[in-house]
Amino acid sequence: MVEANERIYTIPLRKAKKKPGNKRAKAAIKVINEFVERHMKAEIIKLDNPVNEYIWERGAHKIPSKVKVKVTKHENTAKVILFQK
Repeated sequence: MVEANERIYTIPLRKAKKKPGNKRAKAAIKVINEFVERHMKAEIIKLDNPVNEYIWERGAHKIPSKVKVKVTKHENTAKVILFQK
């Protein structure tokens, strides 16, 4: 049986803040995907719906500066879950 790797990360979204206002939320999702891919060595990354809602909560312009997530890895798939706000 394969054990799941679980880790908690605080992902900074400052790279996404440098983008134009209307593209920041989309860029933040991309930053999260790249971060998880780099740190968990996973090919398939699945974002939980609350993570997406948290990024888009105040619209595309005003994204949070960082997001705390719990990442679980099974084989080659990483699932990103929002940690407590």
